[in-house]
Amino acid sequence: MSKRAVLEVIALGVEDAVAAQAGGADRLELVTDMAADGLTPSVDTFARIRAAVDISLRVMLRLTDGFAVGDVGRVVGVAGEMRAAGAEEFVLGFLDADGGVDLAAVERVVGALDGCAWTFHRAVDRAADRDALRKQLDGLPGLDAYLTAGSAAGVDDGMPVLLAEVARRGEPGYEAEIMVGGGLRLEHVPSLQGAGVRAFHIGGAARPGGWDAPVSAEAVREWRTVLDGR
Repeated sequence: MSKRAVLEVIALGVEDAVAAQAGGADRLELVTDMAADGLTPSVDTFARIRAAVDISLRVMLRLTDGFAVGDVGRVVGVAGEMRAAGAEEFVLGFLDADGGVDLAAVERVVGALDGCAWTFHRAVDRAADRDALRKQLDGLPGLDAYLTAGSAAGVDDGMPVLLAEVARRGEPGYEAEIMVGGGLRLEHVPSLQGAGVRAFHIGGAARPGGWDAPVSAEAVREWRTVLDGR
């Protein structure tokens, strides 16, 4: 039996969230400050979005631009605040100065999530060795997805890597869902779905007016229609 593709949309606030759900999004990634590629939103923003929509919400745990954890104690504290406010799904990913996974930081933050589901985000596309990173993270509680374009430059450049990794599904380090995002366009969808990709992530593609404009329900609906093959 075929499985409906997951469509995740970046939401900065309530207006985005409501439009994305109306357009057919399955899940939202909640962030703020896209000039820094998405940082942790406020607890109040999470609470207001949670009250406005009934789809899944994944909260970004990232307090500074770049992929270093910064003050890991502060990140752990913010994770606890979000959990106390009702957050049940998260997004995170930390690298060390050499481009390896900062496993100590990831493990410490994940330890504060009480087994909640989480995505390792596009830090994987900046890793010195993405295969080694996956194998180091293998078995961490709650890890169920990698958000990746296959390349730091985006899906156009990363397509060969994405297709190769999808083909390895089920191997150690490759059990988590591959969710494709980062320069993703509708014309990429047939090849990705044909290879078995079942999760897609859009940000700018849901905002025809740019990042200063809200999510468009119509734009999200177009993605939903294509992903559903209608």
